[in-house]
Amino acid sequence: MRVLVLYGDFYHPGQAARGGLEQLAKTYPGFEFDWVDDMSNWSKETLADYPVVILTKSNDTSATKRTPWVTPEIEEAFEQYVSQGHGLLAVHSGTASYADNPTLRGLLGGVFTYHPAQCNVTVEPQTGELLSGENGPFTVFDEHYFMDTAPGNAIFLLTRSEHGVQPGGWTRETGEGRVCVLTPGHNPEVWLDPTYQVLLYNALRWVAKQF
Repeated sequence: MRVLVLYGDFYHPGQAARGGLEQLAKTYPGFEFDWVDDMSNWSKETLADYPVVILTKSNDTSATKRTPWVTPEIEEAFEQYVSQGHGLLAVHSGTASYADNPTLRGLLGGVFTYHPAQCNVTVEPQTGELLSGENGPFTVFDEHYFMDTAPGNAIFLLTRSEHGVQPGGWTRETGEGRVCVLTPGHNPEVWLDPTYQVLLYNALRWVAKQF
């Protein structure tokens, strides 16, 4: 399955996401990725070519262009895309700088508000949750994202640090489609962590309706 990846912004140049997903494709055959890191000439019509989109960029056009790329028209396009039966996986910065985009914010089920200085973050898969599989807690050095979330999220992952506990992964269904959010993922080591790779893979399979 071909997956469109929208990645890279001022604070997240893209190497972490690309390295992590390229490793995932080697370990778990079945997904191939097409990459877009500059939204200057991107068209919402491109969405129709893909059953799943990964959003791992904030509302920056690119790593060097701070202008927002999301417009009300693009927000509506994403909502229609999911409602019509497609999948959206938002990872880390894919939840950032969208607080003033109400349609996209509602589609995601929550947005980033702030993070303390990078620290040890324990990622806690919730027992019995489908996407967690049989994974136990693991600790990474990361940005601990604090989130403003909406009701109706099915939380399967918590993140815990000295600063508190936050929802770290959840799913939502909109119309015929599916949305999943994973908040860890600032550093390459997080994306490459074997347990996080399993969570990424499960999240992709879920939004792709493979289980």
